[in-house]
Amino acid sequence: METNKKAQKNNELIYALDFDGVICDSAIETSITGWKAARKIWQDISSTLPPEKLITDFRQVRPFLETGYEAILIMRLLDQGVSVKSLCESYAILLKQLICNNNLDINNLKKLFGDTRDDWIKTNIQEWLQMNPFFEDIQQALKKIAMHHCYIITTKQERFVQQILQANNIQCQDNRIYGMEKNKSKAETLLELIKKHPYQRIVFIEDRLPTLINIKHKPQLQTIKLQLATWGYNTAEDKQKALTHSIETINLKQFIADA
Repeated sequence: METNKKAQKNNELIYALDFDGVICDSAIETSITGWKAARKIWQDISSTLPPEKLITDFRQVRPFLETGYEAILIMRLLDQGVSVKSLCESYAILLKQLICNNNLDINNLKKLFGDTRDDWIKTNIQEWLQMNPFFEDIQQALKKIAMHHCYIITTKQERFVQQILQANNIQCQDNRIYGMEKNKSKAETLLELIKKHPYQRIVFIEDRLPTLINIKHKPQLQTIKLQLATWGYNTAEDKQKALTHSIETINLKQFIADA
């Protein structure tokens, strides 16, 4: 009987999903929050909301963003006339220069970004939620998976994740969301999940290729199935490069069908 239970568990699939770029299309909200926060640092930014062109430009740069506070720096650079091409080619260098030239502190930027979101939510939560839509049919996929077979691993703050999930009628226990507050890398979180679910298969779906490559190179995570979400914030080059690293790509229709 015990053998049968283990065999049954072995066939169960546990999903570990990134949030922004896999579940939630947050690019518009992130760019606007970044702009609102930037206005608190640089007084020469006069307009309350960014021009539509800068929001469009931000979406093109979004694949390079790793943590939310970077949106503040991206929007400032775009406002200063830095081209999308330059930002994509020299992303880390340009952000570091902006931080150094303005004596900025990353922890303070993280706090400013979170506080700015909080202010927006308090002022107009419906507007904020509208700027954080689910990708098409993701709600259907999440309901098919059942949240007791799913974890969310994200650099986003957990309370924001919960608010967006609940607005889309998705119930997820707090202990299944690994956000910024856990202060763990995604690799560390996945290792924890392996220990929690020794008999089950785990698939990690992420839209950021460098994260997947980093995990693939860790021997203790070799049992994790890695998939690059092609509907998320990545480039054509990322999709091609994934294949050279033997990382599966999955499109939205495939994910919904497999769930």
